[in-house]
Amino acid sequence: MGTFRTYQSPMRLDGAGKRDPRTQFAALPFRRRKSDVEILLASSRDTGRWIIPKGWPMDGKTPAEAAAQEAWEEAGIRGVVSETCAGFYSYMKKMPDGESQPCIVAVFPIEVRKLDEDYPEAGMRKLKWFSLRKAGARVEEPELKRIIRNFSPGKYM
Repeated sequence: MGTFRTYQSPMRLDGAGKRDPRTQFAALPFRRRKSDVEILLASSRDTGRWIIPKGWPMDGKTPAEAAAQEAWEEAGIRGVVSETCAGFYSYMKKMPDGESQPCIVAVFPIEVRKLDEDYPEAGMRKLKWFSLRKAGARVEEPELKRIIRNFSPGKYM
């Protein structure tokens, strides 16, 4: 069976309003510990709530590659990213102009192999490992809670 890779450029929707839903790509950083799986969450820069690294599509990168790039920029994560999406969630992103932008986020698992000490947002966020149950309880978005609680690395890696 061949490998299928999709490259996603930023979407341009004809007739779409400035505040119509947009797509983001996120990394679900995990590690295996004996018979358990742990999820690495990061604090958001503005509110301090627990999140997973995410960002906008990047020209020339697959959605999974964009998610892996965000994981490194926001948390110093180096690892193996799955090209298979683990699910989708939605949230309202606060924009610099004070408005909120509806976003639909595609989540890609990344098995953490190393955490760099020097990365673009070092010192701006807290990082913490959680069990699947506790990580699911810490995030706010209901769909992300389900993705985390039901996560099994064997489906993706």
